[in-house]
Amino acid sequence: MTQLKREDVPKEQTWDLTNLFPTRESWEKTMKSLNEEVKAVTDYKGRLAESATMLYEALCAYETLYEKLVKVRTYAFLRTSVDGGNAEYQSDLAKATAILAKVGGEIAFFEPELLTIPESTINEFIEAHEPLRNYKKMLDDLIDKKDHTLSTKVEQVLAQLSEALYAPHMIYERSKQADMKFPSFLDDNGKELPLSEALYEDRYEISPNTTIRRNSYTNYVNTLEKYKNTIAAVYATEVTKQVQLAKIRNYNSVTEMLLHPHDVTVEMYENQLNVIQKELAPHMRRLATLKKETLQLDQMTYADLKAPLDPDFEPEITFSRAKEMILEALQVLGPEYIEIMEAAFNERWIDYSNNIGKQSGAFCSSPYGSNSFILLTWTDMMRGTFTLAHELGHAGHFQLANRNQTILNTNVSTYFVEAPSTLNELLLAEHMLKQSNNDRMRAFVINNLLDTYYHNFVTHMLEAEFQYRIYKLAEEGIPLTADLLTKQKYEAITNFWGDDVDVPESAGLIWMRQPHYYMGLYPYTYSAGLTISTAVNERIKEEGESVVEKWLDVLKAGSTLKPVDLAKNVGVDMTKKETIQKAVDYVGSLISELERIYK
Repeated sequence: MTQLKREDVPKEQTWDLTNLFPTRESWEKTMKSLNEEVKAVTDYKGRLAESATMLYEALCAYETLYEKLVKVRTYAFLRTSVDGGNAEYQSDLAKATAILAKVGGEIAFFEPELLTIPESTINEFIEAHEPLRNYKKMLDDLIDKKDHTLSTKVEQVLAQLSEALYAPHMIYERSKQADMKFPSFLDDNGKELPLSEALYEDRYEISPNTTIRRNSYTNYVNTLEKYKNTIAAVYATEVTKQVQLAKIRNYNSVTEMLLHPHDVTVEMYENQLNVIQKELAPHMRRLATLKKETLQLDQMTYADLKAPLDPDFEPEITFSRAKEMILEALQVLGPEYIEIMEAAFNERWIDYSNNIGKQSGAFCSSPYGSNSFILLTWTDMMRGTFTLAHELGHAGHFQLANRNQTILNTNVSTYFVEAPSTLNELLLAEHMLKQSNNDRMRAFVINNLLDTYYHNFVTHMLEAEFQYRIYKLAEEGIPLTADLLTKQKYEAITNFWGDDVDVPESAGLIWMRQPHYYMGLYPYTYSAGLTISTAVNERIKEEGESVVEKWLDVLKAGSTLKPVDLAKNVGVDMTKKETIQKAVDYVGSLISELERIYK
């Protein structure tokens, strides 16, 4: 599939940013106005504790400015994400980052000053001024951070350094998008095929053709090898930053610090890592063995893990048909939810082109006060339908939260945030299974459903294991070289797959593939979200509309509840290992069904 230049992409395949800003000029005007509008917040400096009314007015001013900050940053980011090599987009993102750092420094007094107000006074204010009750959870969370918040002066300095502190992530993305070029490779007919990260992830890695899978893998990791020392230096800087910040902020460990915003315990985090790796590995090894036998492979290699079980039954699908299928599958969530889904398709919330310079993977950004923006690369493969349903799940979640909460109550914990997206994938699979009338189609759907569990319970969980190892080594003062990072990733992979999969040492280079390492302890949260959605899906099948109503209420709640309470409100207890074990058992049952069909 040939990649187009961005300017040659059909309009209908691109998102419409005009709801965010009508023109680049309007964006630039708003960005420049931030330098003046920040005064609406700084005027409250030293006055937050004067009265309940004063605190409420200050919070409203803060929210207004924060909403504009988010929109300005999002607009610049979205443009670079679709064309990372565009010099104007790069320049605009740099300008936005600089101004946001400056404004952030000026309003950095806000949280530290709030923390100087006695908890009893804040509670009195909330009781005396009813509108303040909307901010109770946010204020409680701030109080919870009190022991880890530094002086106003130091917090301002850190805010002013935000551009430098976030530089590792920016450098990593810039290197991958603008500099990292992948050479073409040959298929088994000697035909030359183009290679990019998006094409590798969305087409070649899951190709039914063994030669394409293995040759694309070889060229992919050989390219990573060329950049490993530079990317290792970048990632080592990110890890060192987090380790030092944990010390500065008086946390017992970097893990404790990075889990704090997730609003979960270390025990819940470790349960996800330990239960899934220990209990899922035997099931996934069974799947690997089944693929080897069914596909009659000489050996099951790391490059073959995502091979389809039925190579001759890999239907392609158009974007328009995927739209129809997803809307049909999500009808169970009711008209309010479907209205959001239809708007996403009809109002160009989705950028699905395959163009040069586009960021790999997929994401959904939902700036407050605007529609959501979904990025993915459409390659006409059925797997893309699950990816699209996933990102629409994020859009549905945050549109409901944004419409029902203030912006400060939409900072949903990443521990929960993947639940709404993966539930959409499960509902899509259920819909497809109901339409399946023979074993071959059923196996195809199950294999696609297992892709979701592989992505969240294997790929991201092994990334989480890698992070766990790396932060532990960093806290012990061990230098993080490219070879060490590669070795740790290789060990995490081989410990999971054992002798059932031939894993070359080059697989260790896959640590370079994931931008989530620059987002705290994000990878493990994929498994937490899918654990929740697996349980919710079962409850919807058993109880129907009553559970759907609770689920929509949970989505509307935003961040007004802790993630463990969001889950409990729909009948799921994430403090129990049994909840995770049931999700693993469900994966095992899917694999057993495939064994029944193919053996």
